[in-house]
Parts: sequence; C-alpha cells; structure tokens
Amino acid sequence: MTAEAAGVFRRTAIERSDQRIAWERTDQAFFAAGACHILAWVCRDSYPDRAIEIAGVREAGGWQVFHVYAVWNGWAFDHSGWNPEPHLLAANTAFEGRPLERVTIVDGLAGFCETHHSRMPDQYWRDPLPRARAYVSRYTPPWT
Repeated sequence: MTAEAAGVFRRTAIERSDQRIAWERTDQAFFAAGACHILAWVCRDSYPDRAIEIAGVREAGGWQVFHVYAVWNGWAFDHSGWNPEPHLLAANTAFEGRPLERVTIVDGLAGFCETHHSRMPDQYWRDPLPRARAYVSRYTPPWT
C-alpha cells in the first residue's frame, strides 16, 4: 500500500459528534482520522523488542498535531501500513497544501491525549485496542 494522506479520511461533522458513527467507518478511515494515535501506540507496544518511536505531523510552526504514527528506522506505520517516512510526510504535505513539520512525541498516550485533546481508549464507543491490534497484524513490518 502506498502512503496516503490522513486528511483524505477526515471525519465529517456527524462523525466528530457521534462516536458510534465514527466507529462504524472502515478500519483505514477510523485509524487515519480519529484514532491514529491509538494505532501508533498499539504498533509500538506490539513490537517491544524494537525501538519504535511515536511521531506526529503538524502545521509548520503550529502546536496541534493532527496525525500520529509509529516510526522505526526510517519507516512509518499508520493507516496506510508501513511506508518510508518521507513518503508519508510528502503525501500529507501535498494533501494539506501547506508546509508541515514532523515532531517526536515523547509523552505517553495519556499525556499526549491531554495535551492534544485526543481520546483515550476508554472514551471511544467501543474499545479500539483489539481493533488496532488486528490492524497492525495485517501488515508485515519492514524488519522481516
């Protein structure tokens, strides 16, 4: 799969206001917009023997991260599966049509959610962790 911009799957107003409707989107849409941070942390936790980092994308000079993904050795994992990180960044930059910057996320999931107004797993309509684990398992990591 080729890196695809998260914004392609941006939630509609009803998807933002109704957790059940947001939950019922395809896995790719769900993990591209609304639960990308959950997918990134599950990816990292799925491979404890690998030095997987969490990174985010934001508008250049901004503070609000709008997409989160896992990173290992120049490879990024998000809703598009594993892709070279520059491809993921280029896809998002082209879609957004403005300069973006990558930031390393050093907070844990709870800290990230608090700072960036994102949901913790228990704040979704259903538990997203099993869904994220299943999604991660669909993709062969680059180290295999």
